[in-house]
This record gives sequence, structure tokens and C-alpha cells, in this order.
Amino acid sequence: MSAAPDSAAPVRVASLGSISGWRYRLLHDRGDHTLIWLTRGQGRVIVDGIRRGLGPHNALFLPAGTLFAFEPGAQSLGTVLHCPAGRTGLWPMDPLHLRVREGAAQGELTGMLDAMQREQGQDRLLMDEALGAQSSLAAVWLQRQCAAGARDALPDSAAHRLMRLYAGALSAGFRSDRGVSDYAAALGVTATHLTRTARACCGMTAVAMLAERKLHEAQRLLALPEPAVNRIAEALGFNSAPYFTRFIRSHTGLSPTEIRNGGKPGARAPQTRGTLHR
Repeated sequence: MSAAPDSAAPVRVASLGSISGWRYRLLHDRGDHTLIWLTRGQGRVIVDGIRRGLGPHNALFLPAGTLFAFEPGAQSLGTVLHCPAGRTGLWPMDPLHLRVREGAAQGELTGMLDAMQREQGQDRLLMDEALGAQSSLAAVWLQRQCAAGARDALPDSAAHRLMRLYAGALSAGFRSDRGVSDYAAALGVTATHLTRTARACCGMTAVAMLAERKLHEAQRLLALPEPAVNRIAEALGFNSAPYFTRFIRSHTGLSPTEIRNGGKPGARAPQTRGTLHR
């Protein structure tokens, strides 16, 4: 019941300040491509189980299906672009982190995104077509910056490769009732080794990563008028609705019904709270 790719969906642009915290701060994957452009301040991101820092004039591209969480700093300014997967074939296939040092290149992307926000706000004739064309230009900009050497190489060690595999497995299987020991066995390692590696690579336990992915999907669905709470619990692999309610309350301070009725969930819960068991 998570969002599926839709090439006919509209391109959308938003400033960082207008985005609800949990939608980005909790680990999740999306059905569309995401481009984050940070123009001021700093932030932290977890991409496929690997934590990195972001600074001014950093661009982060996340293809559809990439597990990530993004937490901008309090003084951060920037823009987020979402482009449906399949809308254009110009976007890269893998996550990219660019540190853009040339002022002209910085201004070029900022100008594109500002123009897209103006277009979106005016709601003129053929707006979706215009936004789609402008998103293709942003994809071209991204490719050109990679060719110019702005790409910051992602680490590649046995630990990082394991985390990428675990992140992919979470994205594919978080709706099941599988626990960390099941994921570890499928990856050919022990649960202890997987947890130790997760702590080293992203500062979270493997259990906390699984919990966050479930929590994000739960909150996404609770923001909608349906399905019913018990259906959400079942779809996310919880054995009972009361257990699902305890899980939600332990992480947000609210019950599922309170969230659906307009309550605002709390910020990201400490990873020591709310463990998941089979």
C-alpha cells in the first residue's frame, strides 16, 4: 500500500521549510525521484543505510526506491524536487551526492528550481508539461555536474555493501512480519553482525531502521481517511491491532486514531524506544 511509481503524476517542487518533518526525517523510500538542493546551512542524510553530512550548495539525488532519511539543520535553506519515475530517462540510476563549488553552476540550478516554484504557484495552462520540461533540464544539469567532477564518491567497503543490501531488503519487505534475524539470515550474516554494522554506518540499530520504515508508512496511511487502522496493522505485518497501537504510541505519543483525527505525531523517536519482534 506504499506509493507506487506513476509516470503520469505531476512534478512538484517545495522549499525545505514547507515540508512536514516526519515525511523526510524517518527512513522511507518513494515511488518518485527526489532531488534535494541545499543552499544554506547543513544537514544529515542516511542513504541506503549510510550516513553522510550535507553542506551549502550540496545536491543529493535519490532515485525512486532508494531508502533514505533527511534531516536539515535548523538554519538550512533549500529546495526539494520530486519527479515521477519514468517521466524522463535523463535521471541517473544510482544515488548521487554533489558538492557544487562553481558559482555559475550553483546559480543555474537555483534559477531552475525557483522558476519551477513560480510556475507551480501560478497554475497556468500546460503547467504540468512545463514542469516536466524543466525537470528534464534539472536532470541534464545533474549529469553535467557529474561529468565536471562534482560528484562526491560514496564509500565502498564490505560494511557499506552490506548496508546497501539490507536497505534494499527493507524497502522490499518492510510490510511483512519478518524481524532483523530473518533479514540477517537472508543476507548470510548474524543479527549481531548486522546490528553492529548498522550502528557503524548510520548510527542506528538494524531494528531501529526497520521500525522507522514501518512507522513512516503507518503515518503516511494514517494521514489518509482510509484504510481502517486494523487493515494498516495487518498490511504492515503486525499480528494484532493493539500491538500496532502500542508501536505507534511508543514512537509518536499518540494513538493511530488520534493521528488520523488530526493529531500531530512527535519528532523522530530515540532508537532505543519501540522495538520490533516477530
